[in-house]
Amino acid sequence: MTGISEILLLILLAACIFILPRMFKGESAQKKRSGTQVLKTLPAKTRAGLVLSIAYPLCMALYLKPWGGNALAFVSYGLFPVFLLWALAWIVSGMKK
Repeated sequence: MTGISEILLLILLAACIFILPRMFKGESAQKKRSGTQVLKTLPAKTRAGLVLSIAYPLCMALYLKPWGGNALAFVSYGLFPVFLLWALAWIVSGMKK
């Protein structure tokens, strides 16, 4: 159990270092937008990507059944492609800007 608690402690520490300063940087009320406003302004491609990012791993989990011993196959065929495609989309959007 020591290993798991150390990993959780590192995640908590990273969250405190990177996420909390962004939450409390003191933007004015005019700049802040609610989550529903952000979702309304998302392009259709991004919305489709988000839906597929959830649906594809779920379908692969039902097909591969990682709880039955196929965890490596699920990570390889279910999670890694989603990560790879979002990484490529991020790189391409950075090149356009």
